[in-house]
Amino acid sequence: MTDAFSQTRRDFLAAIGAMSAMRLVADERWATIVAHGTDTRAARVARGLAPPGDFLFAPELVYLQTGSLGPTPKPVMERTIAAWKELELNPSFYGYGAHEHAMDDVRAGAARFLGCKTEEVMLTRCTTDGMNQVAQGLTFAGGDRVLTTDQEHPGGRHCWDYVAKRYGVAIDVVPVPPGENDAAAIVDRFAKAITPRTRVLSFSHLLSSTGLRMPVAQLSALARARGCLAIVDGAQAAGGIPVDVKALGCHAYATSGHKWLLAPKGTGLLYLGEELGDRVDIASTAPNHAAYGDGTGVTSIPSVLGLGAAVEYLSAIGMDRIEAHNLALRNRLFAALQEVPRIRVVSAPGGPLASGLVTFTLPDDRDSRAFQQMMREKHDVELKMVPKVWMNGIRASTHLFNTEQDIDRLIAALESELA
Repeated sequence: MTDAFSQTRRDFLAAIGAMSAMRLVADERWATIVAHGTDTRAARVARGLAPPGDFLFAPELVYLQTGSLGPTPKPVMERTIAAWKELELNPSFYGYGAHEHAMDDVRAGAARFLGCKTEEVMLTRCTTDGMNQVAQGLTFAGGDRVLTTDQEHPGGRHCWDYVAKRYGVAIDVVPVPPGENDAAAIVDRFAKAITPRTRVLSFSHLLSSTGLRMPVAQLSALARARGCLAIVDGAQAAGGIPVDVKALGCHAYATSGHKWLLAPKGTGLLYLGEELGDRVDIASTAPNHAAYGDGTGVTSIPSVLGLGAAVEYLSAIGMDRIEAHNLALRNRLFAALQEVPRIRVVSAPGGPLASGLVTFTLPDDRDSRAFQQMMREKHDVELKMVPKVWMNGIRASTHLFNTEQDIDRLIAALESELA
């Protein structure tokens, strides 16, 4: 059997990096940026950090919604589709052979990306799937307690509501008021809320409501000192900022492929620190959390290999460069929003608590859902309506494909609508 792609797992994954690398150096100006480390204003305005043509956005669309669903770059899509086509040449041969092994190589690459061992990484479908796996794998008794915040995404909170209903676990909630961006106060509230029956501290790396970068390392250290597990919802972090789970000190970390990682939808990663041992007993896990086993069954093989391509794509650009780009754009947006009438920015100012997510509240006479739809239909700007349980607000996300022109387009539209 022959085809255009390698039939060995090492060459198969090498092709992923090669494809991304070829796209990155195809443009002369991009090659200059990579070679000389320059990042001029003209280059940023021209394209963001992504090579031209790597994304399939509708003409004129300003996409500021990575925090909900990230776009998949063309090189990643092409690698995913190529893997699917190769798989269908002989499904059994590839699915239980080279592709199965390649999926575990994706785990290895993801482990390097997250700063841990391959054996500590599981493939999942999304962050919610990972959080559910952890919660269902723990053993609880009636009267045990879980401590979390009032700003958790429903997909990260659902698993604890489940164990509360099933086992009689109590859920304690620490407030993180939008607009109050005080890491020390958050840690202090957690410390005061821990009880002798608290088993788990569960919190986001970046809050989906405001983008606040939570004090994960401090909260993880607090959990360890009090004999609790630190479980982190990393949906808004991995792919947008560098993530080192060992430096963060958490016991478990769940994230998605479909947001900042720019991977095929329906993919995700779960880190389970080896120190957990059998304290998290997951029914679907294979030996060493391998990609395939009796407990996992068959997954979407092309999607998983696309996840590996996405990790390679981001790594080729460099996570430090991506974070710097995202923060520069969000800081530009943060500053410009101060001049827009009738809104209040509730995200943190530039600094250690900031991220690529910026949220602002609308005046009471403007409904956030209608405003989001109007911005899309009238101005071709895609934004997030923040769930109203938190505020009447709008959130913008900046990622590697966004430019200063995107920010300026958003500001001009806001000024025209809110003047």
